[in-house]
Amino acid sequence: MGNWFKSGSPWIWLTAGAVSLSLVAVLGLLLLIGWKGLSYFWPAPVYQFDVDINGNRQAIIGEIYETKSVSVRQLAEAGVDVSAIEGERVFRYLIKTGNRERVELDFITLLETQITSKMLADDIAVIDRIKNGKFYGYPISFIDDGQSKSLAELEQGLKDADRVRGEIDSLLKTDVAAINHQLDQLRQQERRQGKQPVITDQRLQLEQRYADIEQRMLALRKLLDQDALLVRDMAGTMVKLPLEQVLDIWYPNNLTTIEKVAHWGRQIGKFVSEDPREANTEGGVFPAIFGTVFMVLLMSVIVTPLGVMAAIYLHEYAGKNRFTKLIRVAVINLAGVPSIVYGVFGLGFFVYMVGGTIDEIFFSDQLPAPTFGTPGILWSALTLAILTLPVVIVSTEEGLARIPSSVRHGSLALGATQAETLWRIVLPMASPAIMTGLILAVARAAGEVAPLMLVGVVKMAPTLPVDNLFPYLHLDRKFMHLGYHIYDVGFQSPNVEAARPLVYATSFLLVTVIVGLNLTAIGIRNHLREKYRSLEQ
Repeated sequence: MGNWFKSGSPWIWLTAGAVSLSLVAVLGLLLLIGWKGLSYFWPAPVYQFDVDINGNRQAIIGEIYETKSVSVRQLAEAGVDVSAIEGERVFRYLIKTGNRERVELDFITLLETQITSKMLADDIAVIDRIKNGKFYGYPISFIDDGQSKSLAELEQGLKDADRVRGEIDSLLKTDVAAINHQLDQLRQQERRQGKQPVITDQRLQLEQRYADIEQRMLALRKLLDQDALLVRDMAGTMVKLPLEQVLDIWYPNNLTTIEKVAHWGRQIGKFVSEDPREANTEGGVFPAIFGTVFMVLLMSVIVTPLGVMAAIYLHEYAGKNRFTKLIRVAVINLAGVPSIVYGVFGLGFFVYMVGGTIDEIFFSDQLPAPTFGTPGILWSALTLAILTLPVVIVSTEEGLARIPSSVRHGSLALGATQAETLWRIVLPMASPAIMTGLILAVARAAGEVAPLMLVGVVKMAPTLPVDNLFPYLHLDRKFMHLGYHIYDVGFQSPNVEAARPLVYATSFLLVTVIVGLNLTAIGIRNHLREKYRSLEQ
């Protein structure tokens, strides 16, 4: 046994076990998040419950969101009448009833003893809407241009309504946005010239175009107002749902397994491609995905050259003295500073000082409304670049230290200057280490939320940082972020139960985005490593 310990085998097995446990924990966490998030989009069965609550009999239709066994004693302490309950525990069901405008709450809690019967609701439809969440009911007829038609024509009616909504959205985001941009440019020109707003031919043309677009939008909305879906809810009341608000309809209890898989895929596609609705509790997260990826790419463009240049100076040019050691210690310690401190620094320095100065010099005609003197995606990228700068510096300097001095001496002996040696020999050989630093920087920056809350991220961004209006790239705009979306949905949502599955779905999506960015960087690093491997020999 003593020889076995002296051989070092126990420590090898201990290390292997620790690594294995870590991998199992990470994979288990990812599987849990993925299962909780992706199962949200599966078409869950809808049940009809006949309940008796204190002698009040009624029918309730909805999905079972959660089933939990609770103690009868706990219910009694909470003031629930448990006189009719036998045993020490009872099942409690959390049921999503939807129909937000018809009932007080989206969810209702029922005890097993309150349910007299439970069965699948035949031919029940789940109707996804722009407002008020999902509606559960039995479709009766489809009203098109004021005339009642069969439900067989509903699919075509939904396609026509979606097309009309697309036209309205296109008019708002392109034509109306372009007119507002030109009017804003005209107002700025008048302010720069010190003139009062006057009626000019250009302004009249823009206002006439705006009036024409407004008339076009009114005509399109009138088309939608004439179409509706007549539905019977769980109380037996006939409800008329405007087709303008209806996005999709499906019959979960009538779907086959293949149809459920297809529906599940479509719902995931909508989640990653649509804009959020209903205070982020409905719809998709495309603006948050775009904002996260764009901010990380912008941060990478900023931090990589800064970190590489700092590492080159420290390793190749700076003297080996106490001052250089002090700088290295400072760089290492910066990596341990809480991220919120960087957010405060970014708000005070980048936003108020740098941004305010830019506004006074270049955008004085727009003051007091700030352009760059307010949180935006540029300041967020710069703040995270400062936050991740120590990681890039340390990684790059370690890569430079691994390059043998003989390589540098050989290059200098052949007549190359120090700058040429660095550019043609040293940096290519150190590029895998640079990419490693960038990978670590991306992994940390993509998940940061605290500093972004101060320097640019918002709950709902009206527009993306990129559009078809000059200068096309608007770095002064605020943006949405997946990390902040998780925080907002999980802790700031007015409807906690409805938002809970979205926390898992968005978390899984954020992990997927980070893994995708890292895999891309790893692929580039491996390519560079193979490309410049011959220089190491």
